[in-house]
Amino acid sequence: MDLQFFCRVFLITALISLVCQVCSVTAGDIVHDDDLAPKKPGCENDFVLVKVQTWVDGIEDAEFVGVGARFGTTIVSKEKNANQRRLILSDPRDCCSAPKNKLANDVIMVDRGHCKFTTKANYAQAAHASAILIINNQKELYKMVCEPDETDLDIHIPAVMLPQDAGTSLEKMLISNSSVSVQLYSPTRPLVDIAEVFLWLMAVGTILCASYWSAWSAREAAIEQDKLLKDALDEIPDTRPVGSGGIVDINTTSAILFVVVASCFLVMLYKLMSYWFVELLVVLFCIGGVEGLQTCSVALLSRWFKRAGKSYIKVPFFGTLSYLTLAVSPFCIAFAVVWAVYRNVSFAWIGQDILGIALIITVLQIVHVPNLKVGTVLLSCAFLYDIFWVFVSKKLFHESVMIVVARGDRSGEDGIPMLLKIPRMFDPWGGYSIIGFGDILLPGLLITFSLRYDWLANKTLRAGYFLWAMIAYGLGLLITYVALNLMDGHGQPALLYIVPFTLGTFLTLGKKRGDLRVLWTRGEPERPCPHIRLEHQHHEELDDDNH
Repeated sequence: MDLQFFCRVFLITALISLVCQVCSVTAGDIVHDDDLAPKKPGCENDFVLVKVQTWVDGIEDAEFVGVGARFGTTIVSKEKNANQRRLILSDPRDCCSAPKNKLANDVIMVDRGHCKFTTKANYAQAAHASAILIINNQKELYKMVCEPDETDLDIHIPAVMLPQDAGTSLEKMLISNSSVSVQLYSPTRPLVDIAEVFLWLMAVGTILCASYWSAWSAREAAIEQDKLLKDALDEIPDTRPVGSGGIVDINTTSAILFVVVASCFLVMLYKLMSYWFVELLVVLFCIGGVEGLQTCSVALLSRWFKRAGKSYIKVPFFGTLSYLTLAVSPFCIAFAVVWAVYRNVSFAWIGQDILGIALIITVLQIVHVPNLKVGTVLLSCAFLYDIFWVFVSKKLFHESVMIVVARGDRSGEDGIPMLLKIPRMFDPWGGYSIIGFGDILLPGLLITFSLRYDWLANKTLRAGYFLWAMIAYGLGLLITYVALNLMDGHGQPALLYIVPFTLGTFLTLGKKRGDLRVLWTRGEPERPCPHIRLEHQHHEELDDDNH
C-alpha cells in the first residue's frame, strides 16, 4: 500500500468517525412543550417562540425573538392581527412593585430578578400594560413557569422573555429615540416544508449515485480479473476479493469498534464544543471535501479526457497522480477554501452540501461492507448508538447530546459542518432542515453492497435486492420526517426508522429467495473460475484428439 493510499484511507476513516456524530434530523429550535414544567390552571400555555418586531419613530427596525411564558394570554399567530404598541421602560426596572409610569395599553419592558415572574406580570397588568417583556440576565432564553404554590394567576396579558442582548438593544433604542413601538406575534410553523422534500431527494440521490458507481467499479474489476485469468492458464488464479484494489472492507470487529470510537468522538465534541473546535472540524471537513470532490470530478471527467486520466506523474509525498488529478485539484481546493471563508453567508449551504455529497459518495466508493453479516452488525450498533445519544443521553447529561452537537449550541456557530442542510423556504421562523452524514453513509454501505451483489449475480432490477433496499431506505427516511413534524420539530434519530426498514427488507427477501446464506457469509455470488473452466475445456480437447 503506497503512502498516498494510506493517507487517503486514514483521512476517510477519521472523517467517517466524525460525520457519523450527527444522526438526527432537526427542523429548528422552537419548543412547544416541556414535561419538566407541568401545567396547572392559569399556567398552562405551551412554550412558543415569539417575534418582537420594532419600529423607531414609525420606521420598521430590528426584530428580536423571545419565548412565551406558561402564564398569561396566548399570543396571536398572524402578524396582521398583532397590534403595534408603544414600548415603555419600567420604573422601577424590576417591576417588583407598582410601576410609576403612566401606561395606556403600552408594552412594558422589565428586568429579570428580585421577585417572581407572575408578580411582575400582575403589577404590569394592574398598571394597564398590554404586554410585558422580561429581559433575561443571560444571553440564552429562559422558560418562565409558575411556582407550585402560586395562586395569583389571573393574568390576562402576554408575557415574553427576551435574551440579554435583545434587552440591551431595546434600551438603546428607548434612550436615543423619541418613540419606539413593538408588535408581538408567534407564527405557526407549516406542517411540511418543501426543504424536507429536497433533503429527502438529496439523501436518496446520493446513495443512488454512489451505488451505481460502486457496482460499476466492482463489475469492471471482475471483468478485468476474468481476462487476466483467461490469459494465464499456467498461473495460479488471483484469489483476492473482486474489486479489492484501493478498497477498504469492514469486518465485524471494526464495525463494533467503529460505533464505540464514534461515541467517544461524540462525547469529546460535546465536552469541547467551542468556536476553535468547530474551526478545527471545518478544516477537517474541507480536507475530506476536497478529497471527495477531486475523486468524483476525476472519475467523471476521465470519460472525456481519457489520455490525461491515464497519464501519470510521480509527486513527492502524494505518490503517483494522473495529470487529470493535478489539473482538477486546484479548483477543488479553491472551492473548499471559498466555502470555509464565506460559510456564514446565506447561500453557503450550497457549497457545504456539494462538498458533503462528494465526500459521502467517495466514502461509499472506498469503504465496502463485504457481506450481510457485517452490514447487520454495523447497522444494529448504529441503531442503538442513535437511540442512546438522542434519547437516553438526556438522562445522563440533562440534554440530548446528539442534538446539542448537531446545532453547535455551545460554539457560537450554526453547528458542525458534517451534515447536509437546506433552508426552510416557507417557514416564518427560517432555519434549516438538516440530516447527518451518518444517516446516509451507514445505510448507504448496505445499499451499495446490494447493487454490487445484484450486478455480479446478473440479477434484474426487480429480482435483485437493490431496488427494494432503496425503496425501504426512502420509506424509512420519509417516516423520520413524519415523526419529526408530529413531534413539533424535536430532533429525531433517523436510524431508528431507517435501519428496521432497510435491514429488515434485506433479511426478509434474502431468506425468502434462499440467498441468505450466501449473502451472510460470502457476500458475492458463486462464479465459475475462468481458469478452471478453460483448463477443463483444454483437457476435453486433448481427450478428443487421443480418441
